[in-house]
Amino acid sequence: MNGPEDWDRFGPQGPEGTGRPCPGNGERPRIPAPRRPAEDQGPLPDVHVPDPEPGPEPDPSAEQERKRAQEREQGQERDASDDSGAEHAATQKDGTTDQDPAGTDRPEPPHAVLKSLLGAWALAACSAEETAAVEAHLTDCATCADEALRLRDAVGLLHPADSLDLDPLLRSRVLEGCLGRRPARIPVPEWAGPYDAEAAKLDALLRDMGEAEWRAPVRLRWFENDRAAGRTTTVAGVIGHLMSVDGLVANALGLTDPLGAEVPANAPTDPTERTLAYWRTSVHEESPLATREPWREQTHALIRTVAFAGRGVAELAVPYGDFRLPLRDSMLERAFECWVHAGDIADAVDYPYEAPAADHMHGMVDLAARLLPSALAVRRRSGLATPPRRLVEAGTPGRTLHLEVEGSGGGHWYISLDSPGALGTPDHTVAHIALDSVEFCQLAAGHVSPEDAAAGQHGERDAIRDVLFATASLSRL
Repeated sequence: MNGPEDWDRFGPQGPEGTGRPCPGNGERPRIPAPRRPAEDQGPLPDVHVPDPEPGPEPDPSAEQERKRAQEREQGQERDASDDSGAEHAATQKDGTTDQDPAGTDRPEPPHAVLKSLLGAWALAACSAEETAAVEAHLTDCATCADEALRLRDAVGLLHPADSLDLDPLLRSRVLEGCLGRRPARIPVPEWAGPYDAEAAKLDALLRDMGEAEWRAPVRLRWFENDRAAGRTTTVAGVIGHLMSVDGLVANALGLTDPLGAEVPANAPTDPTERTLAYWRTSVHEESPLATREPWREQTHALIRTVAFAGRGVAELAVPYGDFRLPLRDSMLERAFECWVHAGDIADAVDYPYEAPAADHMHGMVDLAARLLPSALAVRRRSGLATPPRRLVEAGTPGRTLHLEVEGSGGGHWYISLDSPGALGTPDHTVAHIALDSVEFCQLAAGHVSPEDAAAGQHGERDAIRDVLFATASLSRL
């Protein structure tokens, strides 16, 4: 502690007025902090500079003499300048280069000017002199250098090397990549994919239709007893027809029948009778716009049910009047009907409509080709086809027709002619038909007559005619 003598010696503010007490005995004295500069204490006081004291007035004669001396000196400078210009012209005539006098350099433009030139420099729009000045400045100014890099990157985006048009395959690649990285938790079975796709396409066609278009007349066509048949309804009536026949699949899966109490008692599983029963209700005529929503909900319910049901449901039998189809073939048949009648609606409202995807089209053609032997047998029992040439045991080769379907989704099929149980093989081929895939489907839908089908034909005429008419007989309302 400080003694009284220390207090008397240094006072309450410590040595030299530092504001700190003096250290005690044995302690090292602390060095006082540096004093802050005067300008940090506040504004500096104004300094008054006194005016210079007036001197003696100049002599007028001396002032005139000084002016005459200045005029003589200016005249000598003009003469020297003229001589220098003449010498410079002579030098240029001799071919020598003109250059600035030694020791004189142009000053560098200020920072603000050089910064304003960065945009033009990034676009390569500066002159050579400006470019040199900007690039010299960038080596010393980090802020402008960063800004110059950003501007150069922006210029690169303004001038892409590739075309701005989207790659037509971009959508398929994105979808494939997404599905490959994260597959659906409950995927739709492959055999239900065509129905899912065609229902979505038809729904897209219907989405923007007004009530007047829903009442537009649509002509439905099919073949019956080797003759063309048809019936006119509306767009709403076509959707009601699809919903009524889809109800057969819904019943097989345990879902609600869309007809409800209107199910025909005489033929509850006949597609034609079910359609006529729905049309008798006149619901589609009173409120045509109300038809789309229940149809679309039913398609979603069918897809969800088969997705959750598992693999065993694919072989579930779906009745179609006097014959049955496994569920996997029934869903393919419903996809075919959805596409055909969507084309009928598109024709009625004058709107283009695309064919199914190649793999979906292939499945539809394959289903029709597999049904042809049974269709031939039905026609023989009705006397509409030529009788078989010889009896063939089930599982053994017999007379065969080679069906060649060209185009998207096409392929080669060998149709047994004598018995549904016989095998069609290339070695027993007696006839050959070539058709486009879309034309073959139109023939199977009853939209093209067998006589008008532009088919490449070779071999037995009776076999070719029987197969073409059997294909048309697959159609119905």
